[in-house]
Amino acid sequence: MNARLSLPAPAKLNRMLHIVGRRADGYHELQTLFQILDRGDTLHFAPREDGAIHLHPPVAGVDHEANLIVRAARLLKHESGTSLGVDIHLEKRLPLGGGLGGGSSDAATTLLALDRLWSLSLGLPRLAELGLSLGADVPVFVYGRSAWAEGIGERLTPVTLETPWFVVLHPGEEISTPAVFGHPELTRNTPPISMARALRGEAEQGRVWRNDCEAAVKRLSPTVAQALDWLSAFGPAMLTGTGSCLFCPLTSEQQADRILRRVDSHWHAFKARGCNTSPLHDALDIHDKMSLMS
Repeated sequence: MNARLSLPAPAKLNRMLHIVGRRADGYHELQTLFQILDRGDTLHFAPREDGAIHLHPPVAGVDHEANLIVRAARLLKHESGTSLGVDIHLEKRLPLGGGLGGGSSDAATTLLALDRLWSLSLGLPRLAELGLSLGADVPVFVYGRSAWAEGIGERLTPVTLETPWFVVLHPGEEISTPAVFGHPELTRNTPPISMARALRGEAEQGRVWRNDCEAAVKRLSPTVAQALDWLSAFGPAMLTGTGSCLFCPLTSEQQADRILRRVDSHWHAFKARGCNTSPLHDALDIHDKMSLMS
């Protein structure tokens, strides 16, 4: 019970996002390419013997019991029947409502961390299944691979993408996902494409790699529209997810640094490298090897 575990919860980008239909239950059918970044939140876990689950510090604007970290821990505790609990300390870096998957990534890191700390050994497929009940983006973080996704984003096929540098820009506004999916200008009937064609999209100069939510988000937020216009001067900038974060792929870290020096002081921006394997899984591999040696 003296174990401690600190793990990253990386961000993701939707390198493309097409809405190809709408289901009878109201959910939208998607085709998207997920790429994980080498930047995100960090979570620190310390097991407890009394069964209590505590998150520190509280996340502003999010009820404690509604936080995906707490929900993930409670779900895993219920499903496993363990008597153990946990103290979780969150270092939050990713913005809320930005489309970077921060909450989903935090939940996935919590599931994977507690699977080890509580000695459950449930395996990735079961953890991903539990994660899906928390949110459609959680499984991609559980599996920790760049992926082609369909359905509501839960049907995943691992892919290998180029790993450029990115500037990610947050204009300082949150975008409501329900507002985006309910917007009258949202494209809901993009013709489905094959994964092979999607992966060729980058070579087709971005004709395939686009985000169908972009027009609706720009209508909802002139600030996002202005920021996207600004970032587009440096390359093929796009919205990620349902916003409000924007990203631009770049050829070098130096190019990213030059752009960051020019970012408006009212906006928040950072640089990150794309990954095909999640930093979370890299950290878990190191942890598991050290555990075997101890």
